[in-house]
Amino acid sequence: MKLTKSRVSCRTAAQLRPVPFALLAMFCNPWLSAPVMAQTTLSPVEVTAAPEGGLGLSQPSATGSRTGLSAQELPASLEQMDADTMRRRGDFGMAEAVTRTTGLTSQGTGGNGGLSFSARGFAGVNSVGVAEDGTRIGTAAGTINYPNTSWGYERIEVLRGPASIVSGAGTAGAVINAVRKQPSRERSTELLLGVGQYDTYRLGVGAAGPIGEIASYRVDVYGHQSDAKRDHARSQGGKLMSTLRLQPSGDLRFELLADISEQRPGDYWGTPVYNGKVLKHLRHENYNVSDGVVRYKDTRLRARAEWTANEWLSIRNEVYHFASDRHWRNVEGYRYDPATDTVSRSDYLEIFHDLEQTGNRLEATITAGEHKAVMGWEYSQADLRLSNNAPYGGSSTVSARDPIHGVWVNPGITQPKTDTDTTQHAFYFEDAWRFSGKWQLLFGARRDLSDYDRRDRLTGVSFGKKLSGTSWRLGLTHFVSEDLSVYGQVSKGYDPIDNMLSLSLANSAFKLASAKQVEVGLKQQFGQGLGEWTAAIYRIEKDDIITRDPVQPAISVQGGSQHSKGIELSAVLRPTRALTLEGNYALVDAEFDELVEAGGADRAGNRPSNVARHIANLWGHYQIGDWQASLGARHVGKRYANNANSLTLPSYTVFDAAVSWQYDQNTTLRLLGRNLTDKVYAAASYGGNFIMGDDRRVELIAEMKF
Repeated sequence: MKLTKSRVSCRTAAQLRPVPFALLAMFCNPWLSAPVMAQTTLSPVEVTAAPEGGLGLSQPSATGSRTGLSAQELPASLEQMDADTMRRRGDFGMAEAVTRTTGLTSQGTGGNGGLSFSARGFAGVNSVGVAEDGTRIGTAAGTINYPNTSWGYERIEVLRGPASIVSGAGTAGAVINAVRKQPSRERSTELLLGVGQYDTYRLGVGAAGPIGEIASYRVDVYGHQSDAKRDHARSQGGKLMSTLRLQPSGDLRFELLADISEQRPGDYWGTPVYNGKVLKHLRHENYNVSDGVVRYKDTRLRARAEWTANEWLSIRNEVYHFASDRHWRNVEGYRYDPATDTVSRSDYLEIFHDLEQTGNRLEATITAGEHKAVMGWEYSQADLRLSNNAPYGGSSTVSARDPIHGVWVNPGITQPKTDTDTTQHAFYFEDAWRFSGKWQLLFGARRDLSDYDRRDRLTGVSFGKKLSGTSWRLGLTHFVSEDLSVYGQVSKGYDPIDNMLSLSLANSAFKLASAKQVEVGLKQQFGQGLGEWTAAIYRIEKDDIITRDPVQPAISVQGGSQHSKGIELSAVLRPTRALTLEGNYALVDAEFDELVEAGGADRAGNRPSNVARHIANLWGHYQIGDWQASLGARHVGKRYANNANSLTLPSYTVFDAAVSWQYDQNTTLRLLGRNLTDKVYAAASYGGNFIMGDDRRVELIAEMKF
């Protein structure tokens, strides 16, 4: 899998083959076409010296709306988590940080890239999108793996509910957006050093500063490795993120971004389940081969231009090229035999993804009286080559305890199987209208058009598919006071029924599945920084999911439906200067209204897989002089590993803690403890196996600023 690349100058950009010259010209010369800047122009915002952490209600966000509304103004559920909060909790992985937010649970595995989530009753990479600075890479074969770690990001934002207006299809449950740290004219350096149990090491370096009279930069480097009690489970990776900003005048700005990342998660594909339960005495065994491979290599190039033409018009353009190379080579199927105390292994598979995506986003922001309007166009061209050794064969049997892992042997031939080309266009418009002082109306609409072509390299068979959908949102916010707002919204979005970049022939006849939501809520900040809280009630109905013909169950048809409804609460309270309390809770009631699976099995009334009914997080921090003690708890309710609701992932509660000492203004030492009670729990499921959660871990972190 490949990811993003960025640019360093117009001249070097011209030498980068993947970016079309027309797009490059539009970026390099803001006077040739409306290129330059369309990053939303924000109205003045009063900053009230808020304490660190919080829900970010007063912060502007492009994740919830491209009009630059703050979370307090937005008629939707938007949560922000800043870098200080993630560092204080020890959330170095993106999945760890995201699942601290309200109602988000992880179903990440080595097979889906580790960034698969469930939100508001909808699970998987086709319903919960992941973006960086608002830009998403296309989903291929159910895999999203970037951004993997939280270092280098200023904050993470989560918009819950259908987010198609801002982020496109595939976001009926939520969209997660990682916002990068920015270049600065002030010179600064930050350093993170970590060491812990199971050969855990991490190093992070971040630096920003000026270059000459008009330029500034930001560079972030991060590397990590960690092992586990089981064999061949070591994970490691590293990344480089860089941004160069050129600002020749106050109304004109260019940015060039270049990133590279390589991640190697542990080669662990789960622990076998027997009679619906995990065998605890086998939880530390790994049944993969000794030379298993999971590798994600990503590169990203981006170039941005922003131009404030006058007080009412600004224009922004961004051109990018992402490349993703992924490689899997493992034995992933396991079945336990209690009579012989052995494990039968199957699925000796090897898979390659070679993905390249080039795109452009042109956007204009118009401010007219009490209106803030944004209109834009997005374009992307994605080329994907899938190679594998399917049909996946091979088999072997090993002892359930202390298995002799052996090496991977290819039972077939690994070769390119399919080439796909996907061209996507989107046209969108939003308008935030503040009227009567205490009321705001937000309306947005988006039209997505996709043109998909696939060719089978072995048979020569090819087919094409065109998909389209119109999303919209209408929301009303009432500002009861400066610190309290109530809102309501209705919205419609779309999810693909198959990955957009790897659509199969069997699913090529189907259209996008539609999701409609109704939501009401309130948001309040307490004066003098005492705290903030939010509450939301929603209902989402999703139609046109794949089901089976009730008369001919062997035939798949589009006509199934499901719904979810729930309550979400989140709060940060600071009752005293020394004490901070953070918590959230989500109640999710989700079920299928109409779904027939293979064999004619009726799943109506069942809960969708990987959806927990109860999710809660709680943190308490107590400050004594230069010392701070923190205790956290995370609860995930019972989930099902299949739509039949016959295989259960039990509920669990995990406790974490941290003790930090601020040696001086620039140096902090932090002792982190994860899973303090050494809880044995299943974090996710994979192919009928359970992916076991991490054991208790202790880690020492040093943080320094210069």
